[in-house]
Formats: sequence, C-alpha cells, structure tokens
Amino acid sequence: MAPITPHSVGVHKILKHIPLNAIFDLPAKRRLAKAVNIADLRLCAKARAHKMVFDYLDAGADDEISLRRGKDAYSELEMHYHILSGIKPPLDLRSKVFGCDVNLPFFACPTAGNRMFHWEGETAAAKAAEHHGTLYGLSSLATTGITEISKIHSGPKVFQLYVWKDRELVKEVLAKAKAGGFNALALTVDFTWYGNRERDIRNEFTIPPKYTIKQMVEAIKKPAWTYDFLSHEPYNYACINSDVPADSLASFVANQIMPEFDWKDAEWLLGEWNGPSAVKGVCRPDDAIRAVETGFSTMWVSNHGARQLETSPATIDVLPSIREAVGPDVEIIMDGGVQRGTDIAKALALGADAVGVGKPYLYGLAAGGAPGVIKALDILRVELDRAMGLLGTGTVDDLKKRGPGLIKRRGASARDYPDRYAYERGYGGGVI
Repeated sequence: MAPITPHSVGVHKILKHIPLNAIFDLPAKRRLAKAVNIADLRLCAKARAHKMVFDYLDAGADDEISLRRGKDAYSELEMHYHILSGIKPPLDLRSKVFGCDVNLPFFACPTAGNRMFHWEGETAAAKAAEHHGTLYGLSSLATTGITEISKIHSGPKVFQLYVWKDRELVKEVLAKAKAGGFNALALTVDFTWYGNRERDIRNEFTIPPKYTIKQMVEAIKKPAWTYDFLSHEPYNYACINSDVPADSLASFVANQIMPEFDWKDAEWLLGEWNGPSAVKGVCRPDDAIRAVETGFSTMWVSNHGARQLETSPATIDVLPSIREAVGPDVEIIMDGGVQRGTDIAKALALGADAVGVGKPYLYGLAAGGAPGVIKALDILRVELDRAMGLLGTGTVDDLKKRGPGLIKRRGASARDYPDRYAYERGYGGGVI
C-alpha cells in the first residue's frame, strides 16, 4: 500500500490557488539580486533549498577529492596575456556547437531532476538558454518533457541518454527527441554504476522525499522551497513515461542502467540516431580515438561532476591530451569544475570548442528559478568577455587558435586559498 502523502491526498491542488510563493520567496529574491558571482549563487541556493536537495546538488563522490581537485586545477593555470592588442568591446563570443551557431561558447549541461531544486525545473534552464542564445541540454532523467522544452527553446538542443537496457524504450525516446527538434545526442558512458555520494546517504536522500521527522524539520527551515514542492504537481521522469512517478534515483539506475553496454552497443545506438552525437564521459586519449572510430562526432570530456569515480582526473587536466589524440577537426566539449568565466577561457584555450556548466546554473535555479539561471549564465558571460579582452583575444576563434601560448601551468600554492572563509564561499566544496 502506497504511503499517504500531501500529494496523494491532493494538497497541491488546494495550495496552488493560494499564492503564498511570492511572500516566501521575497528573501530569496533579495539575496539573488545581491549575488555577484557563482559562489554567491551557491550560498543563495543553500539558503533557499532543502538541505538534502542542496547537498545532492553540491556534493561529489566518496571523500570529494575529485570535486575539490576539479576546481583547484584551474588555479594552477596562469593566463599570460598579450598587451596592446587593438581590440575593443563588444567582443564576439559567438561560436558553433554540434554544427549550430550559438551566441555563447558555453551552455547549461543536461542534469537530472531539475524540479527538485525549483518548481520551474528544466523550463528555467531552457528559458535561460533561449535568452542567451546558446545550446540547451536535456537529461533523459528530466522532470520536464521533450515537447514542453521544444516550445520554450527554439535554438540548438542536445538530448542526453544513459545506457539503458530496454532498446525499445531507447528507440521511443530517440524518436521523441527527433520529433522535438533536438539536433544532437549525448551518450553518457560514465554512469554504469551509481557513485557513492555520502552526503545523500547521511541526509536519507530520496526522490521524492520521504516524510520523516528529519526531513520535515529541514523542510520547515526552508519555507520557500517547501511551499513550491507542496503547491505543485509531483514530479516524474517525464522523458521516459510521464505516468510513472519519480522513484529513488539509485534504485532506478540499478533497475534500468546497463553496465555491460559496450562499443558494439554504441554502434547500434549511433545507427538508430543517425545524427550529430557526443560520447559524454571521456577522460582518456585512447578511448577518444576509439570513440571517433566508432562514429561519434563529438568528444565530451567529463567526469560526471566528480560524482562517480573518486580520484578521477580533473577534466581541464586531461583536455589537452584528448585534443592532441583526436586532432584539430574533431569537436570537443568539456565540463567539470567551472566556477568562473576565466575557467571557460582556459578550457577554450586548451582545446575545447564548447564548455558545459552544471553546478553554476543549478545554484541559480535553486536560488531563484529562471531569473537565477539567467543570472548564472550572465555572470559567466561577463567574466568570459572580460577575460578574453584582458588576454588580448577578440573572438572565440582567436582564443582557440592562440590559446596554448596564453595558458601556462605552475605548481599549486597556498596563496590559491586566500583566507579561512574560502570553504564557506563554496571553494573546494565537500565540507560537512
């Protein structure tokens, strides 16, 4: 027998007619307006979201070494700028990804279950991508359907797919993505086992949340998030089957993910899709070469936000070797550890054609829905523009061509951690 919950007895149908959201969200809106950078957005998200939801977003695997390393690695890359470059604003941040024109060389990565962070969910990120004229990525574990996203975002879109057991389900989802105007497919290959995320275990994290005393106490502390959750429809994995309610993410992975998925299965998938395709989760040059030989058009350098294999390398560290392995003509996307526009500039300089961001825009989403995501991308846009101007590169193409001579590695320094409050600002993450 299913447990009795506020949603099961229809509380949301009553609360949706009582517009208390605006009152509960006033403090969140004030905080969001004052946010200066992504670290500020992180604190805004922490202040508004339920503890288990924020920790799910903020955490990495095991001891969170890779999570911290993913951020620290950018600090070891110095930017050796040119002077008197003769450029002036506005700079040209336009680029291409999956063969499509975009206004920005970075985008919001496909991430699962966005409605757990804010009731707007994936629609907020789609609105932000439309606002900025950049790529939008939808996860196959999204809580918003393909059709709804297609009505919001008219630009290029990539659909992210996990390695599922049920091929008929895969065919069905791919057909929906094509019909919804998705230009490209990204196969996530680093999620064949579910990572050990100990913050989730400590918080008794589930989707949807269980109504334990612990969770209810935490919910009372975050009234804006809680009222959003209680006054809207329960979320589900909308890209799979909108009639099936969201279950425990770990349980879903155990039942549906196909650990034995191999290169032959990848060939079958590419044949079914027959369009631009990325293999997401590359961290080795030999795997990148094989992926190109298999038929993938794009290498997506990623370690799943440091949420899977602990002590996996920082993606910015392996990026140059991937570029060297596949040559100059194969498209490369990179995500992981990005917190600043300077991080994006470094990735573009070292071989990426486009950069995905995950936590930064999800902090914005958890902090304030669509306005928060728009602000997150705008912060990074302004920072990237400034970095390119100070480097002496007027276009993204110029940055990529001259990049290897602009970025030099040095050893880590204690000065990378300026004061004892750095952790509180989100630098390094993983502090419980």
